[in-house]
Amino acid sequence: MSTLTEEVGAAATSAPTVAQRRHTTRHIAQGALAMSVLGASTAVSAHLTRYPVLGGQALRYTLAAAVFAVLVRRRGLPRIRPTAREWLLLALLSATGLVLFNVFVLAALRHTDAATLGSVVACSPLVLAIAGPLVTRTGPGTRPGTSAITRHRLRKGPAIGAAGLVVAGSAMVQGFGHGSAAGIVFAVLTLACEALFSLLAVPLLPKFGELRVSAYVTAIAVPTLLVAGFTTDGTAILRMPTLTEGAALLYLALPLTVGAFLLWYRALGGLGPQRAGLLIGTVPVAACAASAALGVGTPGLPQLAGVAVVVAGIVVGLALS
Repeated sequence: MSTLTEEVGAAATSAPTVAQRRHTTRHIAQGALAMSVLGASTAVSAHLTRYPVLGGQALRYTLAAAVFAVLVRRRGLPRIRPTAREWLLLALLSATGLVLFNVFVLAALRHTDAATLGSVVACSPLVLAIAGPLVTRTGPGTRPGTSAITRHRLRKGPAIGAAGLVVAGSAMVQGFGHGSAAGIVFAVLTLACEALFSLLAVPLLPKFGELRVSAYVTAIAVPTLLVAGFTTDGTAILRMPTLTEGAALLYLALPLTVGAFLLWYRALGGLGPQRAGLLIGTVPVAACAASAALGVGTPGLPQLAGVAVVVAGIVVGLALS
């Protein structure tokens, strides 16, 4: 009897209030918008195929880091000194989520096509659903603060099942391409970097907040990219961009890096990696919509069906988690 009373009391205490539901809705909207901006960037990046890649990324993150520094100063945020462990996490986050992610994308595209790469990277929701609890130390689909009794009885299936549904729909939107074994390996490494961009940030966000984390990782990425660029391309690492290339770099630096980074980390801090990961399914949907809007491609029936599956997976996953 006491166990039942404790569980009922815990359920009443953990029931979400109106304010909590509003915060959750705002975080969902922020995460979806961040992933939509990321998805649309694929069509924008097509205009940078002839620009030095590492140099372009260095320019992008230099501008973004400068904007983040201004925002930190204007908001008057107190200075927080990272510990040695936190410096290591920030360096790993920058190296994997920013630098190596772009390197592996290029390497994968040399051995496979964009559809195959996109389908592999679209597995991110499933990776976060499985690995997220290892970071947050809760069960998949469990809100922070849930009682131990209730957490123990919650099934793990719905959260992972919904992530699998999002992955399946994303693959339908992306389509299935072809490639070599090397291409698949680089695509999987890209997927790992995509997941680490969120997982490594989780322990940093409570102390530093999304603005400081974004400022640190972009600033760390710049010298890394410049050294790598000079090593591989020499003085050809940078050149004056054309008008179209300049506009594309500005999009990558401001809406994507500054805007989407802040929105995604706010959503990640509010929802947790398992629930926020479902919103990554928005990426191929936004990419498909952007391609259609820019006249690059027209979605067919399989792509539209995939969009419906993605939306269903996101709705079901957020409702059950």
